Amino acid sequence: MLQVCLNGARKREECRSLPVSPSELAAEAVRAVAAGAEDIHLHPKDAEGLDSLEPQVVAQAVTAVRRAVPRGVRIGVTTGAWAVPDPAERAALARAWSVLPDHASVNWHEDGAEQVAEALLERGVGVEAGIYSGTEAARRFRASPFTGRVLRVLAEVTDTKAATADSTALALVEELGPVRSAPVLLHGEDGGAWPVLRVAARLGLDTRVGLEDVLVLPDGSVAADNGALVRAARRLLVVEEE
Repeated sequence: MLQVCLNGARKREECRSLPVSPSELAAEAVRAVAAGAEDIHLHPKDAEGLDSLEPQVVAQAVTAVRRAVPRGVRIGVTTGAWAVPDPAERAALARAWSVLPDHASVNWHEDGAEQVAEALLERGVGVEAGIYSGTEAARRFRASPFTGRVLRVLAEVTDTKAATADSTALALVEELGPVRSAPVLLHGEDGGAWPVLRVAARLGLDTRVGLEDVLVLPDGSVAADNGALVRAARRLLVVEEE
């Protein structure tokens, strides 16, 4: 499965084509799905362009994208602590969402991850367990009662060096071995994004690409939009799987 991550916590200053508003997210989602994305991850943003978990902001973003893409394409959002540091408040906001995404990511290195995950599951929202390399997330998740309750594991390689990201990815997958009861989506970021995508293809794992993770194509040129990144990923996946 290839997921598109439309925007992330980035700001427009980093990327002129970054989708921020609900209408921009919808347009980018359409392009990405047409290019071959099968699932969508996005960060709803407020009027200042900052990540938000507020019910109205989430509702507007999810509704716009859901109306734009074909039925059956799942849509997920973030619950990152950078948006709302207090886990109790993050859980309360999730319980107050009026429009529900299909899934939401919960970063297991963040305090209160299980509290947020429980709130999402109570609402029927699938949980993507974010397991960052270089953190205690894998250890915490292995000891968690949620290991068998999540939709998927997001194995997130934070090593941005092209020369070492692939080995970091392999080490993270090995560390997750005992708890791989759910599908694993392996991805990298910035300089590590394309090397890690190739590792995911070779291992037969789900993966993702989008302006959240990388702003350039495999040849180093600036990506015009999420659709361009998805098309490049599809080409690489075909090559690596042959």
